[in-house]
Amino acid sequence: MQVLQNGRFAVSTWSLHRLLGAVHAYSPDPDKSAAAKEPYGPGAAALIDVPAALSARGVNRLEICSFHLQSLDATYISELRDAMATSNVLFQTLLVEDGDPSHPETAERDVKWMAEWIDIAATLGAERMRVIAGKQKPTEENLARAARHLNWLAGKAEGSGVRVVVENWFDLLPSPVEMNWLLDRLDGKVGLNGDLGNWAAPAKYEGLADIMGRAEICHAKADYGTAGLDAEDYRTCLEMCERAGYDGPFTLIYDSPFFPDEWDGILLQKAFIEDFLREAPARRTA
Repeated sequence: MQVLQNGRFAVSTWSLHRLLGAVHAYSPDPDKSAAAKEPYGPGAAALIDVPAALSARGVNRLEICSFHLQSLDATYISELRDAMATSNVLFQTLLVEDGDPSHPETAERDVKWMAEWIDIAATLGAERMRVIAGKQKPTEENLARAARHLNWLAGKAEGSGVRVVVENWFDLLPSPVEMNWLLDRLDGKVGLNGDLGNWAAPAKYEGLADIMGRAEICHAKADYGTAGLDAEDYRTCLEMCERAGYDGPFTLIYDSPFFPDEWDGILLQKAFIEDFLREAPARRTA
């Protein structure tokens, strides 16, 4: 079913990483600390204020990077869920930002750690939980290992109300060949979050046309140069989504120093996609 246009936009907290400041590097690696760090500066806003800021800008879907959760205690999680409900913002995806199900030595440890996030995602009211499919080279052995562990993870999520999804990201999934192979082996138990910016042009265009018909959600990341948004690249990526029949939401990913105020980049991309969607009937009849 076609998603209404006014419900087709989400924002990832990654797009606001300078505004939000501190990150907490939750990890299955015992040598990593989740203590607050400020690699992007001290920030000027709290995550709990983001839902209201989204709603005020006409966006009603949110994706949260796991490292932006300042705490995992029940009180904070409840307050964050209430903030989304109060602002009528749907929690589309919890983005779990560590772990490697393809690793020959630590995959089992990592996927068990990923499973611990299912309850957090469910308590927050997330529709989905995006995990990393794998960071190893796409050998047959590494792909099979990732498929096995992701299948186990999907089983752990059954009945939680949270759907596990992966992304065309990192070394394990450099092209549609590996991406489709993995999705085929997972047999619908794990979904796809297609990202417009993770693969390199020009090969990425045909690659997106190949996979985006299988995508449930989309990270609509734009590239920026010295003159601003690369309109030709962004439009071509959107055309590939259209060609594939993708009609789901677009998560606005702004990841550039071009605009000092991250909201300016986010809203520019929103307007660009809105214009593209308005032109759709004309393209179909041309």
